[in-house]
Formats: sequence, structure tokens, C-alpha cells
Amino acid sequence: MELYERIRQDNRKEGLGIRALAARHHVHRRTVREALASALPPPRKVPEREAPALGAWTTLIRAWLVADRDAPRKQRHTARRVHQRLVAEYGANVAESTVRAYVAQVNLELDNALRRVTVPQTHGPGEEAEVDFGEFVAVVDGVAIKCWMFCMRLSHSGRGFHVAFSHQAQEAFLEGHVDAFAHFGAVPGRIRYDNLKAAVAKVLLGRDRTEAERFVALRSHYGFDSFYCLPGLEGAHEKGGVEGEVGRFRRRHLVPVPRVASLAELNDLLAAGDVIDDARHIARRPEPVGVAAAAEVAAMAALPDEAFDTAAVLSAKVDTKGRISVRQSFYSVPVSLARRVVSVRLGAQALEVLAEGRVVASHARSLHKGTEDLVLDHYLEILQRKPGALPGSTALAQARASGSFSATHERFWAAARAKLGDGAGTRALIGVVLLQRRLAPEVVAAAMEAALAIASVDPEVVAIEARRLDDRRPPAPVVPIGAGSRDVRPPPRLDHYDALLGAGAGS
Repeated sequence: MELYERIRQDNRKEGLGIRALAARHHVHRRTVREALASALPPPRKVPEREAPALGAWTTLIRAWLVADRDAPRKQRHTARRVHQRLVAEYGANVAESTVRAYVAQVNLELDNALRRVTVPQTHGPGEEAEVDFGEFVAVVDGVAIKCWMFCMRLSHSGRGFHVAFSHQAQEAFLEGHVDAFAHFGAVPGRIRYDNLKAAVAKVLLGRDRTEAERFVALRSHYGFDSFYCLPGLEGAHEKGGVEGEVGRFRRRHLVPVPRVASLAELNDLLAAGDVIDDARHIARRPEPVGVAAAAEVAAMAALPDEAFDTAAVLSAKVDTKGRISVRQSFYSVPVSLARRVVSVRLGAQALEVLAEGRVVASHARSLHKGTEDLVLDHYLEILQRKPGALPGSTALAQARASGSFSATHERFWAAARAKLGDGAGTRALIGVVLLQRRLAPEVVAAAMEAALAIASVDPEVVAIEARRLDDRRPPAPVVPIGAGSRDVRPPPRLDHYDALLGAGAGS
């Protein structure tokens, strides 16, 4: 470019001819003519080199690669295999690098670059959303675990909802939908999916699917339509919005690796990220995501009166250790149910155990396989008969770790054993712990402190003091009957009935 400029300047300022300009700039006269004709040099020509050694085999190689389109993906010709066959079967004298370059060229042609071109889409308010799971790592209670982030993204506004699970089972898939609809306050008209096993039982031809029954029930309950992307790479671009959203949210809110005490705390972190993202702008849109989503909700369907029940109902047999096994983890139930079959309502993050129609145990769903989640209260009856089993019991170790077996319990137990002996002292402690089934743990703890202050370890003394302290407590908020609390409603008033009686007597 600079050479052409100098040639043109010398011609313009000094009037030098072609031969003089060629001599001054040490170039061919043809170059001088090109510079005077145009200020831009002509594009450099790349010579097309022939491959005489490969020329005899190009038709055969192309035929192999075309036939591979109908072969299993893992059993197709690689460039090395093509070279090996040419040499072994046909005696070809050609370099592997030459074969490799030609194979890459043919594969690019066969892939048909036009099929990889995407068409920009416009989605109206409330018309569509996209769903996907994304993988990430978090340190929960000091242990690094793989987590799965459920993400639903509204296609019009770009607002996303994110919640973390320790798995991507169907319970998490369904619960993610319920939580997302509650977060948005409405239901989109259609949702795009890939072929997640939680929704698709079998992939059929094209976009046809055999769907999972519980997913069909969820869709019917909320009244949305589903759309399935094509399998494999062909459908990867069909829900690019949520694919990009998962990566963006992970980079923005999960770097560095989050360190939390529990999965609930991790989800609080994700919820805070959703709040922050409501203020972000997508591309050159004038309004933030939160404002656009608020306007979009008006075009979405209203939520049904009741949320969908996402829990899976299972049955399990209680073993001789008072445990049930659910998804390869153990959970305790009252030992009175040993060797019996119970029902289990398994949710994405918690489970309930039912016997004879009532809930007998509740647990947070374990984050790891092969673990034991044992509640000390479930073993109290058997420990009264076998007090020597308490010191080394797993349930006691977990109660200490969680803080439910406090320092006050430890002091009372030590004093009881010192005064009554190991067996009787442990039974006295168990009698006190049983009070927590009827009274608040903090009330029982205060009663134990009062008993220790007068050097008493009698469970009856603790019970009397606990009831006295409980009577002094302010009334708790009124709760519906059956919610697990005592009925603290005020006694009914009868003065209206007295008035009516008086009116009746005078008539």
C-alpha cells in the first residue's frame, strides 16, 4: 500500500514516467502500471496446488465419507483410518497429512454449512419460555459436590429463574417448574425442552415423543404447551436462549465456587442473583429485564388455585435398625415401625414418611448416596430398654453435630450418671428428652437448668418445671389445626348467646 502511494506521488509531483518510476522504486514496470491505475493493490492470488498423489483416490475417499453418514457416529472413518485403508487395501503411495486435509475438506462440504445458519427469532410477551439444567460445583458444609441448576427463561423479556438441586431427577424437574411459575407469578403459553428424561420417556421420529406421565400431569395442571428440540447437534440452537443464560448466570454468580452451609443457603444465593439480574439490560433494549418481565406477566396465563404436588409416592420397608432406604440413602423412622412397610412422599429437597395415613418422620433429602440421616427421637423407646447403646449411637453423634443435643443435655446426663449410675442416669436423660415431643426444646432446656440448680436429676422435677415455664410463655400465633402445634386459640365467648337467651325469655 505504501509503495503504491510513493509511486503515485512521484508521478504526480515530478512527472516521472513508467520506466523511471520502476528504476527508482526497484519494481517491475507492470507494478508501476498497476499503481498508477489504482491506489489499492490487487488481491494476492493464492495458487491452487494439485495433489497428484491423491488425485486417483479422491472419488473413493468421498464415497467412503458419504456412506459414513448412515453409519453409527462412533464407527465412521477418521482421516487416519482412510489413510490406513488406502495403503493396506489399494497400495496407495500418499502422505497421511495429504489425506487428512482432503478428508477435512469433504466433511465440511457434507456437513452443509447452510444447516448451521440460524434465523433470528422474535417472541411475543408471554408466548414462550425455555427450560434446561446446568451443572456446577459448590462446597456445601465443607464438601465439594456436583449440583444441578434448573433454569427457566422467558423468551420475550429474558428474565430467568434459577434453583439448585443435588440431582436432576424428575422430582427436581417438576419442582423447578412449580417454583419458577410461582416466581414469575404466571405461566407462559409454551415451553421449549431438549430431551430430558424427566419429561421424555422415549424419543420418536422427528419431534414426536412419548412423554412421562407425571410431566403430562404437570402440564395439564398449569395449562401450557411443550415443544421439543431435535435430538443432537441439529437441535442445539433451538433453545439457545436458555443455553446462554445458564452459562451467563454461572459465570456471573457462581464464580468463585460458592461455599455454603446447606443447599437452602445456596438457593438463597441464587435467589439474590435473580434479584440482581432484574436490573441488567439485554443488548440494546431500553428497559431492564425486570421491567420487561413485569409487563410480560400480564400476557401470561394465571396460576391455578393450588400448586402441583411434585412429590413421588414410594413404598419402603423399615429395617431392624429403624431405617428406610430411599435413593440409596438411609433415613430413620420411629423404631416401633421396624419390619413394616411405610409410604414415602419423596420431593426434590425433602421427604416425608407416612404410616397409617399420618406423617411419622420428615427429613431433608440427602446430598450424598450411602449416607444415614438419623433422628435421636426415633430411638428413645428402644434406648429406654437398652440405655447402654446411647453413648455410641449414630443418632446421638448426629444430634450433637446439629446442636439439638446441647451442652445442657450433656451436663444433665453427666450429673444423672454420677448420681444414679450409667443405666438409670441414661434413662433419666431419655425421660427428659421425651418431654420435647410435647414442649418446646428451649423450655425443656431451661427446666433442666433449673433442676440442676437444685441438684436434682429427677425427670418428674424437670417435667413440672417445664410445664410451669411453658404456662408463662406468651401465646404463640394462631395456626391451623393439624399444622403440628398446640391449639392456642382463645376460648370462645358466650355473651352473645346469653343475650339471645335473655331476649327469648322476655318474648
